[in-house]
Amino acid sequence: MGLALVHSRGCSGVHAPPITVEVHLSGGLPSMCLVGLPETAVRESKDRVRAALINSGFKWPQSRITISLAPAELPKEGGGFDLPIALGILAASKQVSDSAFDTCEFLGELSLNGELRSVRGVLPAAIRSVESKRTLIVPASNAAEAALVEGGEKYCGVSLLEIADWLAGSAQLQQCVPELIAELPCLPDLADVIGLAGPKRALEVAAAGNHHLLMAGPPGTGKTLLASRLPGILPPMTEAESLEVAALASVSHAGLDHRKWGVRPFRTPHHSCSSVALAGGGARPRPGEISLAHNGVLFLDELPEFGRHTLEILREPIESGRIVISRAAMQATFPARFQLVAAMNPCPCGLSGDDSGRCNCSAEQIQRYRNKVSGPLLDRIDIQVEVLRPETSILSAPTDDMESSASVRERVVESRRLQFDRAGKTNALMSNGELKRFCCLKNATLQLLEHAAEQLYLSPRACHRILKVSRTIADLDQAENIRSRHVAEAIAYRRLNTGQDY
Repeated sequence: MGLALVHSRGCSGVHAPPITVEVHLSGGLPSMCLVGLPETAVRESKDRVRAALINSGFKWPQSRITISLAPAELPKEGGGFDLPIALGILAASKQVSDSAFDTCEFLGELSLNGELRSVRGVLPAAIRSVESKRTLIVPASNAAEAALVEGGEKYCGVSLLEIADWLAGSAQLQQCVPELIAELPCLPDLADVIGLAGPKRALEVAAAGNHHLLMAGPPGTGKTLLASRLPGILPPMTEAESLEVAALASVSHAGLDHRKWGVRPFRTPHHSCSSVALAGGGARPRPGEISLAHNGVLFLDELPEFGRHTLEILREPIESGRIVISRAAMQATFPARFQLVAAMNPCPCGLSGDDSGRCNCSAEQIQRYRNKVSGPLLDRIDIQVEVLRPETSILSAPTDDMESSASVRERVVESRRLQFDRAGKTNALMSNGELKRFCCLKNATLQLLEHAAEQLYLSPRACHRILKVSRTIADLDQAENIRSRHVAEAIAYRRLNTGQDY
């Protein structure tokens, strides 16, 4: 007879709810029963734990073993419960001391020889363990991930036997330390882009205000090249933003790459990706591309080639900054505050409007192609610009006056500082009430916007987004008030949404 309680952490979206592993040994025929909504990987832990205990030199109790994973209504997944289950069995059978169980939380998958293997979701568990003021014990392969969270005590081990010796006081566990990164990855430089002064300016405005951007033009004019330079001119992430990005990567299928710590995500899903791959989901919800691009850039190349249903998924996350995945058994909420950058051709062949006159697409084909991107989605994209073929050859164009990403980034950082000092957020995230406070227009400027709204049939949402872009342009000019030239430039960035030709 024996009873033991071991604390652990589950995985629900990007959260790590507390899980109590209760182990009870009782009389009867030897058996093992696992309850508490375990999924397949958790149910299979019975065989892994038994082999790990025997191969580590412990005795397998010859009694009826009942294991409860509480709370019972929360589905349990993954192999991270192997270690707390094994320790619970050892404590209930009096083979290890349970004196440290109240102040510790354990995570780890066991191999058949008792070694500890890495598990997903260690970073959210480390965050919660610090809040609960408990010591976290993880596999050595997850030590660098757990060490990303400041505060609290976090230790790592390589085997079940080492953890048992630590509980007995005969061994010491190593503290989790962050992995040293020699240098951050080198991002593509804006100086590599020759010409395209107008699209470069639009890219800078988009980076300064965190605005969504759509670039349209013939193939080979530099749309993808420009999009790949956006991360290089964005401000560095804060510690909180880096933790959010790392937590999402930790619970994803790919896992966390420590070399990308502090680097803004740049996700480029192929146009053949499904709606589930983009938004996230599955029987046990996982983050999709829009969540993995949180605090970074989501680049959709060949925008009309994406499925219509797939693109419409973007509408709600663009407004709310999160995505809710609902399933019959559970619901998960993932953050999705990404910066959308999209590129598209003007027609199926891509040559509509080109001076060569090589486009053979009919007006009906062009309209059908453009209608693949809905008006409501276009209305949510703040900046929409043409990227046309340069008038001069890039082989003979001067390259000594090309501005680098570093110099553009300085202006972007200063603009962001003004925005956070004023409203505590970027201009793209301002509410309607904040627009009235911080985007007041004087008579002539207001008349310009009203005239544009009437002539171009702009929706109230489009007008609000023009105001936000105008505020960003004014911030880049270090101007306290929005002037007519700022509004005029912002209106020019809505050209693709007015039904005019590219």
